[in-house]
Formats: sequence, C-alpha cells, structure tokens
Amino acid sequence: HVQLVESGGGSVQAGGSLSVSCTVSRRTYSTYCMAWFRQAPGKEREGVAAIDSDGSTSYADSVKGRFTISQDNAKNTVYLRMNSLKPEDTAMYYCAADHPSACRLDADDYLYWGQGTQVTVS
Repeated sequence: HVQLVESGGGSVQAGGSLSVSCTVSRRTYSTYCMAWFRQAPGKEREGVAAIDSDGSTSYADSVKGRFTISQDNAKNTVYLRMNSLKPEDTAMYYCAADHPSACRLDADDYLYWGQGTQVTVS
C-alpha cells in the first residue's frame, strides 16, 4: 500500500510564505491523484489543492492565486507552496492520495492519508 509522510509545517507571520511536502513511499499506478486538505479546530475538512498524474491542478477558491501544488515524480514528492498567508489559513494540513479516474477536492475520494502537519499563521 501507499504510505504518505508530510513535512515542512510551522509558524509564519501573516503575509509570509511556507512550503509543505508530502513524500509517497511508492507509486504503483501511472494514473493517480494527490491532494492537500486542511482542517482547523471546529471546522470541516476542506480540500485545498489537487494534482493528477498529468500535472493538471485544481484549487479551492479560498487559495487560488496564493497556493501552488506541484510534484517531483523522481522524488515521489508533492509540494504545496503557500504565499500571502492569512491567519485563516491556520490549520492542520493533510496529504492524500488515490488513483481515481478524476481528481476532486472531496475527502471521500481518497484512500491514503498522511498524519498531517500543522501550519500556524499569526
């Protein structure tokens, strides 16, 4: 099975930038979806960004223009670069993966999950 490990979380001042990474143990399938979700205390888990095996991306409206998802297939790593961070971006960020035919920002679509990394914006 697939194992995901996030890294790079931390604290940053409002307006600053931060990048988080997700390393996948292995990719068995040529077609896949990788996504970032986040969840703040008392809030529902929210889809942030997704990328498929062809490099096509999608973003939540709340982060469009500020966040960028990318991947390095040689390193089996997916990245989320977060710019112009706002206090409302504070959340636990989770990496997720699966191999559906289409990528959506729906947590129910993803089978494999990392343990999360905390991002705090003050």
